Amino acid sequence: MFRIAICDDEAYFLQYEKRLIIEYMERCGYDYKIDSFSSGKELLELKEGIQQYHILFLDIYMEEIDGMETARQIRRFSETTYLVFVTAFVTYAVDGYKVNASRFLLKLQGNLNLAMKECLDSIIKEIEHSKWKHCFGFIEGSFEVRLKNIIYVESRLHKLIFHMKGMKLSKYTMYEKLDTIETLLGEDFCRIHKSYLVNLMYIYNMERYQMELYDGTYLNIAKGKYVDVNNRFISYQGNI
Repeated sequence: MFRIAICDDEAYFLQYEKRLIIEYMERCGYDYKIDSFSSGKELLELKEGIQQYHILFLDIYMEEIDGMETARQIRRFSETTYLVFVTAFVTYAVDGYKVNASRFLLKLQGNLNLAMKECLDSIIKEIEHSKWKHCFGFIEGSFEVRLKNIIYVESRLHKLIFHMKGMKLSKYTMYEKLDTIETLLGEDFCRIHKSYLVNLMYIYNMERYQMELYDGTYLNIAKGKYVDVNNRFISYQGNI
């Protein structure tokens, strides 16, 4: 089941977005549940409960707590919820980048229905892909791992260290080449350095030759790879 939240202090757009999402879900035959919130404050009262949502549609211009500040606080409770800003003006691309926003949708554009469909198509495809599992033979044991549980893979002293989230251990190790794992994990992982392979969904911010992950880890980006890494990350975020 897809769990979706909509947060907008304008009652008309709250209902309009909900209707568009319902039409899409019904047409595609998905099981779903949609919750509506009329303010960022109301949404943030859920705290850890925010993690239940796969997708969150968020207005930017709201009373008390605006959408961008709401998004920043949401990231304290959930790193993987897909954030979609629905706004009248696309003037927050840089700030949206910092909170790992997936999309910006314009409220006043005539084809919001089409934009909503394309947005949901893309995000649901990514969510479905994140369910992918693979059995890894770690030194600590062999078992299946979901792609979304791997934050990054580090090559060190002829071993690979898998830095994990949501697993019994935070690190698992194996004897293997990083090139082999890079091919196995596919396009959602980006080689930023000869020693690092990073899951794009966990990148919080990037500066020249360095990136910050959501867990506070800083990793160096090889100078020769910076442009490609930056383009890969922007592409992953979607068309802002």
